Amino acid sequence: MTSTLTGLPVSAAEALTVFGAAVLVLTRWLPGRFRDAAALAGGVLFAGSAVVLVVVGLRWQMVPVVAAGVVAGPFALAPLFSRRTGRDSWRARWWVALPGSVVCAALIAAGPASAWALPVPEFPEPSGRFPVGTQVMEWSTSSVGADRDDGGRVLVTQLWYPAEPSASDARRMPYLGRTEAESHTVSRALADYAGMPGFLLDGLPRARSHAVPGAPVSRRGGRFPVVLFSPGLGGVRTQNTAWAEELASHGYVVAGVDHPYDSAAVVLEDGRTLRTRVRATGDEAKDAALAEGWTRARVADLRSVLTRLTRLDRGDGDGTLAGHLDTGRVAAAGHSMGGAAALQAARQDRRFDAVIDLDGFPHGPAGGQLGRPVLALTQEIGPGTDPDYLPRLTHVLEAGTATNYRLTVPGTAHLTFTDAPLYLPPIPGVVGSLDRTEGHRLTAAASLSFLDATLRRAPVDLPAALASHGELTVYGAVGTG
Repeated sequence: MTSTLTGLPVSAAEALTVFGAAVLVLTRWLPGRFRDAAALAGGVLFAGSAVVLVVVGLRWQMVPVVAAGVVAGPFALAPLFSRRTGRDSWRARWWVALPGSVVCAALIAAGPASAWALPVPEFPEPSGRFPVGTQVMEWSTSSVGADRDDGGRVLVTQLWYPAEPSASDARRMPYLGRTEAESHTVSRALADYAGMPGFLLDGLPRARSHAVPGAPVSRRGGRFPVVLFSPGLGGVRTQNTAWAEELASHGYVVAGVDHPYDSAAVVLEDGRTLRTRVRATGDEAKDAALAEGWTRARVADLRSVLTRLTRLDRGDGDGTLAGHLDTGRVAAAGHSMGGAAALQAARQDRRFDAVIDLDGFPHGPAGGQLGRPVLALTQEIGPGTDPDYLPRLTHVLEAGTATNYRLTVPGTAHLTFTDAPLYLPPIPGVVGSLDRTEGHRLTAAASLSFLDATLRRAPVDLPAALASHGELTVYGAVGTG
């Protein structure tokens, strides 16, 4: 694994490979007195750095750069080893060399450009006062879920929590999994679910978050409120890692849940991988019924995980977090279909005290009152937005007996509220028009304001805090604005 240079999408070895290949291509066009020195320096630099990349793992973005260097190298270096009197006889005619140089230059430029478009994600440094620890739990449950193979479901849940400080060289958690191998499996599954070639997301397993696996829980802060998170359809427990780490650094325990046969891939401790089985049929009525079933399964999962966390706090199982989980102050949160599951979970289970819906269409029964405060973050509404989305969401929020908030954020798309802007190309229709980290910043800031006000009863001017991020509509006791 190689680390990227701060502010750049490439590592030091990759940058040197690009530079060395570029020098080899340019050698043909330098004045004669500079060619030998440039060819030798470029060749040594290119060969050495390329070998390093092969040893540590060559990213696909660097393949065209290496190819250009391999092609240009012999033409640049051959005169150095020639025994002929006229070295210029080894030089190709300019009208032959020019198109070759242009092609090689284009290949070299393609490397950094593709690395910029699809980078190894660098997670923003959490801004809270707590370092972040993480732990992955695996529980079997008898809850009935869609497409299960046996008498129960295995729920893999990742916890992010306030931790004691760790050594600066402490191992950081790989993105998407407990190990890099698990991360590779999950990244390939995510690419397959999205209909992308698997290699396009090969940068994800190289990423490291800020959380330290197994770090001791913080002795400051007492018992921490809990946030259960359900990912989007086909999504995975880690898809909002930056958000989870930010919340944990401010004194919350975040539990991200993988939903078996729904999440793109769930890797179990025994080595099995449960692949997704969720697929749209194209029939609107059938897909609506399927979505309701998938949502019900997720609700059962969230309720089961909350029960397990309550037992964990009492000392049942791993003792790392025993006595530190305040399961009397719990929020259900989710993105997309996970947001729908969070709404339904709070409707069915009084143990949930608040809901954060990250651009989730409310699937399932909309009748009955939701007696818990809701923060619904929605993407910028445009012509391509499902026309049923806002009316249905508004109905749910208006029917609640608590004060509910809908925050529509300009410049956002559906994936803005996830980690996707950190590693996908900045295409507005996919990840919104904000910069790579702005979506995370506003999602986390709005979530923290809401959680502080609802779970901690902090003196927060919540409407003012939320309105600073977008267009706010308030439903309930304080009126509509």
